[in-house]
Amino acid sequence: MNRPLYLAPMEDVTDPAFRMLCKRYGADRVYTEFVNADALVRDIASTTRKLTIHDAERPVAIQIYGREPESMAEAARIVEAANPNFIDINFGCPVKKVAGKGAGAGLLKDVPKMLEITRAVVNAVHTPVTAKTRLGWDENSLYLPDGTPFIVDLAERLQDCGIQELAVHGRTRSQMYRGDADWTLIGEVKNCPRIHIPIIGNGDVTTPERARECFDKYGVDAIMIGRATFGAPWLFAEMKAGLGIPGYRDADIPKTMEQKVAVLKEHVLASIQWCGNDERKGIVHSRRHFAASPVFKGLDNFKQTRIALLRAETVSDVFAIMDEIVDKWSND
Repeated sequence: MNRPLYLAPMEDVTDPAFRMLCKRYGADRVYTEFVNADALVRDIASTTRKLTIHDAERPVAIQIYGREPESMAEAARIVEAANPNFIDINFGCPVKKVAGKGAGAGLLKDVPKMLEITRAVVNAVHTPVTAKTRLGWDENSLYLPDGTPFIVDLAERLQDCGIQELAVHGRTRSQMYRGDADWTLIGEVKNCPRIHIPIIGNGDVTTPERARECFDKYGVDAIMIGRATFGAPWLFAEMKAGLGIPGYRDADIPKTMEQKVAVLKEHVLASIQWCGNDERKGIVHSRRHFAASPVFKGLDNFKQTRIALLRAETVSDVFAIMDEIVDKWSND
């Protein structure tokens, strides 16, 4: 049974430190953070650093975004030199600093340019090109005048441009991350008889049960998991065990608070290493993971401990607080 689970591309989240942990726990493919095409062409160091990938995390996709075909094509050629397995085009990022400037999900308002960018990238490289997008700009753009879902028509047109896979987040740009993801429309893309490329579904898959339902009900070729992985890279193993994927046993998955905290500690150390062995920077970079980790959710009278954890700036302090949490709450 082949039911692939992918780690979604997320800015300030999917750096090599986190990707390697997710890979260890069963992610079938990982994606880099967003790479700004214009900054890459200008050789901005903080951007070119995002092209760092390791053989141990393969297959890996490098995702690029931009609003002009020429710079996107040039960026794709630069990315290809880093030898990723896939080059992914970001047509789905909803944040204002991206979409508001006509890139990411902003291109849902300019489909001709989106298609022009896609053709330019596909023609610029030999590496397989994929794309990720949303259902539409807002609820008023979900359907064409003839009743065809916008995303089904868009998927066909992107396929015609030469992409080899399409990931669809089941929300509009205007929704951002609010409300529920609409998997019905994702299913319509997958089940369109004219679509022959793999379709990846994305949005609100947080449990093995939901993953099974999405595979069974909507027929997607893979599921992409994003925010649910924050502070929980073991989620992939939990889902695979729940899906009955061979090689994933419940006994191999971190279960206790102590086991999960040990993984979070490992992430902190890997983040520090990724940040040039800058202790404070690495801790700050990994904070969103302990802030969002399900390990610490729902603990009684946890507020002050949480504040202390998020203010700690040394490994010894962070780890001491984590150990205190394990001692105090692990048996509750």
